[in-house]
Amino acid sequence: MAQSKTRKLKLQVQMTVDGFVSGPNGELDWMNMNWDDKIKTYVNELTDSVDTILLGRKMTEGFVSYWTSVEPDSPEYPFARKMVDKPKYVFTKTLQKSNWKNTKIVKGDLTEEIDALKNKSGKDIIVYGGATFVSSLIKNNLIDESALKS
Repeated sequence: MAQSKTRKLKLQVQMTVDGFVSGPNGELDWMNMNWDDKIKTYVNELTDSVDTILLGRKMTEGFVSYWTSVEPDSPEYPFARKMVDKPKYVFTKTLQKSNWKNTKIVKGDLTEEIDALKNKSGKDIIVYGGATFVSSLIKNNLIDESALKS
C-alpha cells in the first residue's frame, strides 16, 4: 500500500537582525509592512503553498483582527482574504471556544496534534507564531521548513 505524503510544517516569522520577534512588552511596531515586489511575491507564493494556518493563542486575536479589518479597497485585501479564508488552528491551554471565523481550538498534546495535521491530505501547513508557541514547536522538532525574514 502506498503511503501518503506527509505535509510539511513551515515557519514564517519576521524577526530583527539580532533575533527578536517583538519588543520587551510584545510590541510589533518595528515590523515593516512596506515590502518590495520581490518580498510580496515570495510571501504570496509561500502562502499559496499552504492550506492551513497554525497560531498560538496570544497571537491569534491580533492576527485575526488585523486581517479581517482590511477593507476591499486596500491593496492588502487579496492577501487578507487568504488569511481570513484559510482554516486556522489555535493552540491554547486556556480558551474553551473560538470566536473567530475558520478557526478551531486545539488543546491536546502538541506533538500528537501536529502529527495528525501533517498526516491529513492537503497542502502544507504554515505557522506564523507567536513566539512562545513557535518555541514549543522548535523544541519538539516539529518545524520542517523555515522562512525567516529580517
